[in-house]
Amino acid sequence: MSNRRNFLQQAGIAAAAAFLSPTVLSTALAAEKASHKVGIQLYTLRDQLQKDVKGTIAKVAKIGYDQVETFYGYAGPNAAPGFWGLDAKAFKSLLSANGLTSPSGHYNVNAFLSKGGNDEVLKQHIEVAATVGQKYFVIPSIPHDKTKPDSLDNYKETAAKFNHAAELCKKQGLTLGYHNHNFEFTDLGKGLTPFDVLLKETDPSMVSFELDLFWAVNAGLNPLEMFKLHPGRFKMWHVKDMDKTDKSVFTEVGTGSINFKSIFKQAKLSGMEYLFVEQDVIKIDPYQSITKSINYIKKDLLT
Repeated sequence: MSNRRNFLQQAGIAAAAAFLSPTVLSTALAAEKASHKVGIQLYTLRDQLQKDVKGTIAKVAKIGYDQVETFYGYAGPNAAPGFWGLDAKAFKSLLSANGLTSPSGHYNVNAFLSKGGNDEVLKQHIEVAATVGQKYFVIPSIPHDKTKPDSLDNYKETAAKFNHAAELCKKQGLTLGYHNHNFEFTDLGKGLTPFDVLLKETDPSMVSFELDLFWAVNAGLNPLEMFKLHPGRFKMWHVKDMDKTDKSVFTEVGTGSINFKSIFKQAKLSGMEYLFVEQDVIKIDPYQSITKSINYIKKDLLT
């Protein structure tokens, strides 16, 4: 009976769709895409936040961002404690007052990832993320010494630590994520890269990946091929563009060389749930910069 009921419901939906014009269907699909929330990685505005956290968050909301991704625990020796002087509860209240949420945060857990490191600081950071109401606890990078050769075993050990951290996150209702740079795509031998190892050796049910599109393209990767090889693993994206003449230079989304339109068309295959604008270095007024980026995303990529 249940199968028959489901069949009839699906048939009814299909019949209704048959009567809708292509224009109506495309408009409905466009509206669905346009409803996707756009976030910003606050590292983009790190200098502004240090000077005036409340004013900066208010401007982010006014420009049109719906969500923010935080960074915590590695803001530098002169940074105020917590979220620019606010504890987790106060920061969450500030976001709520401005109509913002924070589904994801970056947390420095290098002490945990180092050999012999314990998980006390990790547990403290997980508690902070849960208090802010975040869904994803993201490791922004892993210790990487450019003067020493990488090894397959080292990254297998790191992946094992990711799985352990993911178990701790799960207890607090969080999912572990990892954000890449470009060094994770270097060859370890036999055609394997650190990123390959991390994908293979981590539990897909507990460990997701935040794909930094700039750094993937910078390393010579094609995000579309990555989605095909690992569908559903990339729950978050960092949307940042690359200068047309110098691939080491960051620029506003839509003004550079990355083909975001083709990438956004495969968002479902990627598994993408959240996207965050990020620009590591800005050469114009920061608020003009993040306005340019969000306007392009909403006008050209989500419609």
